Amino acid sequence: MKIDNLNSLVDSIKDEVIFWRRQLHQNPELSYHEEETSEFIFHLLQSFGYFEVTRPTKTSVMARLIGKQPGKVIAIRADIDALPIQEESLVDYASQNPGVMHACGHDTHTAMLLGVAKLFSSLYFQLKGELRLIFQHAEEKFPPGGAEELVQAGVMEGVDAVIGGHIWAALESGKVGLAYGPMMASPDSFYLTIKGKGGHGAMPHQTIDAITIGAEVVVNLQHIVSRNIDPLDPVVISVGRFVGGTQNNIIPGTVQIDGTIRTLNPKLRQEVPLLIERVVKGITSAHGADYDLNFILGYRQVINDDRIVQVLEETVREVMGDEGIAFVRPSMGAEDFSAYLQKAPGAFFFLGGGNKEKGCVYPHHHPCFSIDEDAMQKGINIFMHTALKLLAE
Repeated sequence: MKIDNLNSLVDSIKDEVIFWRRQLHQNPELSYHEEETSEFIFHLLQSFGYFEVTRPTKTSVMARLIGKQPGKVIAIRADIDALPIQEESLVDYASQNPGVMHACGHDTHTAMLLGVAKLFSSLYFQLKGELRLIFQHAEEKFPPGGAEELVQAGVMEGVDAVIGGHIWAALESGKVGLAYGPMMASPDSFYLTIKGKGGHGAMPHQTIDAITIGAEVVVNLQHIVSRNIDPLDPVVISVGRFVGGTQNNIIPGTVQIDGTIRTLNPKLRQEVPLLIERVVKGITSAHGADYDLNFILGYRQVINDDRIVQVLEETVREVMGDEGIAFVRPSMGAEDFSAYLQKAPGAFFFLGGGNKEKGCVYPHHHPCFSIDEDAMQKGINIFMHTALKLLAE
């Protein structure tokens, strides 16, 4: 299935896609509360015709365009939830929902996939196989995250390949970031309580000082990365919360230390928690303290299928030229797109959205986050051409 005028078709819906994106941006909703967002998507998809539109979960939407002739089943996914951030941008379509903002670009992803849907609906009678569009809730919330719930609901049954993308503020608009193999890390969490013995700050010898023990733990956790892990294997262990004590002259009996673990290697994902516990056990035991340590597994690593990345690379070169390709290093950020990759080969890519001239310079999750809306046309083009290539295989 080859569409000679596909680029002009994509250009023809530019204004609509921008309008949809701004509508979504003005009305953001948090994970698991995407009621109005999913209603907007559901009814718009129905208006295109030909799609079988369903609600796999309360706040997600799936649309299936099933051709008259048999063929491959290709899925494309967009996430639809927003973040608990008060918007501080000055755009006239800023969030109207206090304390909630599309500060990660999910409004962009949704608008692009709606554009893909509208274009494919006009190509229905030429379609062989099935195009399956997944508008996913709760990407920002784990466990378990929206992708895992949708997989359990059966949205990936029969899928031959799946593709997804993320607008990327750190990448120049007009570029597509690709990576063969590992693309994004797993975001696991640890929660540590150190149990010592409290007492007066003037008599530390009568205490088991949880503060100083905790400080030793924090410092020595970094030795895991620098001394226990191959320097060529990316691993991050970051402590983001250290809480203990109520007053300057009271040594607390307990301290709470929470952090994140990021790995790209599935084997290291299993090993790092063991190394953390070894450090914690050794230090607390040496000082006569005790501990409770719990781990919560986040999303799996996003590991791209080389064959699907090759199709994406060919597509970008054809649609945007060699200058459109940016081979990127894996990100230690996380994405629950990995759940779909457990069911079918697929690939995830970054779509450049940064543009200094337009003021699109703020990072993701920033209250002034913005993207170059012209990038959306490039994203739709990539999705359309790649899906057509995969359907034709």
